[in-house]
Amino acid sequence: MVASIALPRLMRVGAGASRLLPEVLGQLGLWRPFVVTDPYLAGSGRTDTLLERLTRAGAKATIFSETVPDPTVASVEAALAALQAGDFDCVVGFGGGSPMDTAKAVAVLARHGGHMRDYKAPRQQDEPGLPIVAIPTTAGTGSEATRFTIVTDEASDEKMLCIGLAYLPVAALVDYELTLTKPKRLTADTGIDALTHAIEAYVSRKANMFSDGLALQAMGLIAPNLRRVWTDPGDRAAREAMMLGATQAGIAFSNASVALVHGMSRPIGAHFHVAHGLSNAMLLPAVTAFSAPAAIDRYAACARAMKIAGPDTDDRSAVSALVSELEALNDDLDVPGPQEYGIDPARWEALLPTMAAQALASGSPANNPLEPSADEIVALYRRVWAG
Repeated sequence: MVASIALPRLMRVGAGASRLLPEVLGQLGLWRPFVVTDPYLAGSGRTDTLLERLTRAGAKATIFSETVPDPTVASVEAALAALQAGDFDCVVGFGGGSPMDTAKAVAVLARHGGHMRDYKAPRQQDEPGLPIVAIPTTAGTGSEATRFTIVTDEASDEKMLCIGLAYLPVAALVDYELTLTKPKRLTADTGIDALTHAIEAYVSRKANMFSDGLALQAMGLIAPNLRRVWTDPGDRAAREAMMLGATQAGIAFSNASVALVHGMSRPIGAHFHVAHGLSNAMLLPAVTAFSAPAAIDRYAACARAMKIAGPDTDDRSAVSALVSELEALNDDLDVPGPQEYGIDPARWEALLPTMAAQALASGSPANNPLEPSADEIVALYRRVWAG
C-alpha cells in the first residue's frame, strides 16, 4: 500500500525560530499576513513584538486576537469578517491549538466561501485556501503540521472535524522558547495531548512506516520529559524535547490519523467545555486497556519507546506496564476524572448516546485497532466516569 504523506513546505525548528517569520514569509513571496492569535498573547506583548518585527521587514500585517478556546462557528465568522475587511495574502496562526485551528478555518473560508458545517468530515478539502503559516506556543496540538482543524457548532454542541490538504500550513516555525512561561495545567494537558497523538498514530489502522518512525521518536521525547516540565517549567532541555516531540507527533497523526481516544474526546469538549488535552487524558488509560488486545505488539512497542518496558519484556507485560504508566501519569499531573472535574452526572448519563453517535460520526474510531460499537463507547464513557 502506498502511504499518502503531506508536510509543511518549510519548517524552522529550534530556539528563536519564531523570530524568522519575516524571512519565511519573504521566501514564500507573502507580505500581507492576517495574524490570528488569542487575548492572552495579545495582552502579554508577544503579539506586539511579532508585529514590530514584521513592520520592520516591510510586511503589512494586521492582528486579530479575539479567538476563543475550542473555536466556534461564531468565533471563526468574526475572524473571517475581520480578514475580509482588509487585503491579505496569507494567514498566520500564532498560539496554541485554538488560534491555529481558527487560522486554518479562516484561510479556507476566505478562498472558498460557505459555512464551516459544509466542510466537516467526511468531506475532504484539498483545494487550497489562503496560505497558512503556523507558530505554536504550546507543546501539544501539533496543529502546525497537520491537515486537520476542529470547529465547534454551537447549535448542536458538535466538534466538527475538518480534513484536507487545505488545512496544512505551508510553513511552521517551532520555537520551544515560546513555551517557557506556560502554566502547569496547560503544560500537562497539551503534553498528554501530544503523547496521545503519538500513541494513536502508531496503533492506527492507517499507520505506515513513515508515521511509525515519527510516532516512536515523539513518544521517546515526550514520555521522559513531561513530568520534568510539570515540575520545573523553566527546564529548557525538557521544553525543547517536548516541543519537538509534539511536532513529530503532529506529523505522525496527520499522516496516519488518530483513533478512538480522539473520537470520544471531542464530544466531551463540545458538551462540557473540557480542554481537549484534558479530555484526552481522562480517556487515554481506559481506551488503551480496551484497545490493546487487538494490537498487543503495537502497544508493547509504545511501552518500549517510552522506556517503561525493556527490549526483553514480553508484549503482554509491556502493555500492562503501559496502562499502569498512563494511570500514574494522570495521577502525577493531577488529571481529574469527569466527576472530579465537576460535570453533572445526570447530564453526562443523558448525553452518552449522543456522544457515542458523534464519536462514531467523526470517523476516528474506525481507525482504532479494535473498532467499537456505540454500546461499547457508552460503556467506556461510564468506565471513565467511575474512575
